[in-house]
Amino acid sequence: MMLLGLAVLTGTPNEYLSAKRKFDEISSDRLRAGTRVTLSVGELNAFVAEEAPEGVRNTKLSVIGPGRAQGSAIIDFGKLERSQGRQPGWLMSMLLEGEHPVSVTARIRSGGGEATVDVDRVEIGGMQIDGKTLQFLIENFLLPMYPDAAVGRSFDLGHRIESLDVQPAGVTVAIGR
Repeated sequence: MMLLGLAVLTGTPNEYLSAKRKFDEISSDRLRAGTRVTLSVGELNAFVAEEAPEGVRNTKLSVIGPGRAQGSAIIDFGKLERSQGRQPGWLMSMLLEGEHPVSVTARIRSGGGEATVDVDRVEIGGMQIDGKTLQFLIENFLLPMYPDAAVGRSFDLGHRIESLDVQPAGVTVAIGR
């Protein structure tokens, strides 16, 4: 019974393979204009669980409303940094060493081949971070470590993706010209 509950939270091996196949089809750039590819929440959870980097475990994605998503995981920030070939700074080591439950709530908008992700709230170890404090952390920690992260600004979806329709049942990818 416990294993069945875990499968529902993280997705099944079949859901991972289905999501991987769909991502491969999208990235092949061979889908016809007008094609819509839907990834269920189970498929997305299975994919994220399988592809999570070292230092990230117990991942869970959910769509909490149209265009609104929430992700959570247990993250060891030091291990995550080292697994990506970076040495965490002193402050990061002191504040975030060891495993911490992390939750992020965001709004996702898209159209015209671009998307924007606005982070509304982050919770680390039960401490809610939002507003000016969240903006400070994004600007001074996230972006220096991940300069390609596009938080609060539009970015190209690539692979002829026209838009993403984020709904509670999953995400539908619309392919354009």
